[in-house]
Amino acid sequence: MRLHTFRTTALLTGLLAALTAALAAPPTLGSPAAHAATGRPAAASGACDAGQLCLWPKAGFHGGRRTYELSGIDIESCVPQPKGSAAAAFANRTGRPVTTYQSGECAETAEFDTYPGGGSWVPRSPYRVRAFKVWER
Repeated sequence: MRLHTFRTTALLTGLLAALTAALAAPPTLGSPAAHAATGRPAAASGACDAGQLCLWPKAGFHGGRRTYELSGIDIESCVPQPKGSAAAAFANRTGRPVTTYQSGECAETAEFDTYPGGGSWVPRSPYRVRAFKVWER
């Protein structure tokens, strides 16, 4: 019984030391720790300004970014992506809730989700985003 207690205590002490060291080290760019430290993915830092909705065709915020601003969007209207295109990642920094749709017509018969506007960073959408709506607060 003593040997078992000693091994458990040694294991827990080692794990605690490793955790303490990991938390003390500064996160590196692109690491999961960087995401946790800033609240947004390091790869997307600065890639989507406040007041914008940014969509990327590839997961992980890769590919040619498409950017929308509130001044160019009709609130509560369906905004389809150009024919044949869809987003796999997006960031909502509009300050308003945004609903993304799998359907290009904002149909609720396909998948859809609403994301808060304070800074939603979605590196891998659960479906291809073909349209969106920006809502009044």
